Amino acid sequence: MTLKEILTDGDHFASGIGARLTTIEEGKACAELTVEERHLNAAGVCQGGVYFTLADITFAAVTNSHGPVTVGIQNSITFLKSARLGDTLTAETIEVYNHHRMPFCETRVTNQNNELLCIVTGSAYRKKELFPFDSLM
Repeated sequence: MTLKEILTDGDHFASGIGARLTTIEEGKACAELTVEERHLNAAGVCQGGVYFTLADITFAAVTNSHGPVTVGIQNSITFLKSARLGDTLTAETIEVYNHHRMPFCETRVTNQNNELLCIVTGSAYRKKELFPFDSLM
């Protein structure tokens, strides 16, 4: 089974809101989501948790891409621009620092016009056990 399959099948919340992992490489991953009515908050723009969930699934892909089971321990999100109904969001996470125990990543969420909507930074903790995947994709 691939890491993409494990994360897609295992993250019921992310898949339930329509988040789709599109690419996973060692140290880099992307995911997409199209903003629907169910993603809008009371102000009529994309709810912040949608951005965070999209970023979180790519963060999980990146931090686990090296093999050891890795779990998030801290994240910070900065909202820059609102997404609207029908927008296509893309989250791209890169591993800024590949520490053997506490990697650090940055995620940029953009829309279909490549406008930067938010930035998420976070660190994780690598356990000793290995994630049971055969390949990334």
